[in-house]
Amino acid sequence: MKSVLILGGTQFVGKRLVQLLIDDGVEVTIATRGLTADAFGNQVSRLIINREDSESLNTAFKDKEWDVVFDQTCYSSQEALDTLNALTGKVQKYIFTSSQAVYDFGINHKEEGFNPLEFTPVLKTRREYIGYVGYQEAKRAAEAILFQKAAIPVTAVRFPIILGQDDYTNRLKFHVEHVKDGKAMFSENPDLRYSFIDSGEAASFLYCIAQSDFHGSINPGSQGDCSLGELISLIEELVSVKANLREDGELSPYNLPGSWSVNTDLAQSLGYKFTTLDKLLRDLIIYYS
Repeated sequence: MKSVLILGGTQFVGKRLVQLLIDDGVEVTIATRGLTADAFGNQVSRLIINREDSESLNTAFKDKEWDVVFDQTCYSSQEALDTLNALTGKVQKYIFTSSQAVYDFGINHKEEGFNPLEFTPVLKTRREYIGYVGYQEAKRAAEAILFQKAAIPVTAVRFPIILGQDDYTNRLKFHVEHVKDGKAMFSENPDLRYSFIDSGEAASFLYCIAQSDFHGSINPGSQGDCSLGELISLIEELVSVKANLREDGELSPYNLPGSWSVNTDLAQSLGYKFTTLDKLLRDLIIYYS
């Protein structure tokens, strides 16, 4: 793998992936709207695209080729189709950043729990997908488009909740600060369970899976899952403060309609190692506190 195109690459996991590639001597091109500055200077090439405008893709990718494309900013079936068409004959492998949201709510989901070859996608733009249900359909439909129509190997990396010190969503930070500062918060069902992955390990996994012969769907992440109640108890233990849980408190950003966890046995069987869930959570709680 000598050259890659990253659709995204200026935030969170994307930034980490770009740096890994640069450090390893890979020629990197990032394609974004050009709205977020990056710190890579002349170490990368840059293209301006609009995922909602297929012609911008055709123009940006004209007369160019890469070994691999990492697609981190696809949020609709239409974008998946337009990007696939624009990159026909220009890349040899497609790594798609997907989500555990492709599965129905539940725990310990294995990859076969959602088969993109059996899903019938409806072409929609990202603005037509509303809320969590829309996000779920968007990722399912994008996977379906890629796996059903691509003439090259496709890998869908179904990430669980991504955590890290630079997590711009601040969802874990919300819980740590609310407990530490005694601020009221609330969750409708603290027994729901979630899976997590470290942001640095997420970037490393994308890089490693692109270098491998694997293609298909895969769940990376720390083994096991954790309920919101268990997470809050761990925060209480580490900051030595009792959580202020009240129905009139601020709603937890992890307040989802159901559990959201995956089985990572396939990734582990391929030799990928991830930080234990307990260490991942403990280290970040201490950092935020």
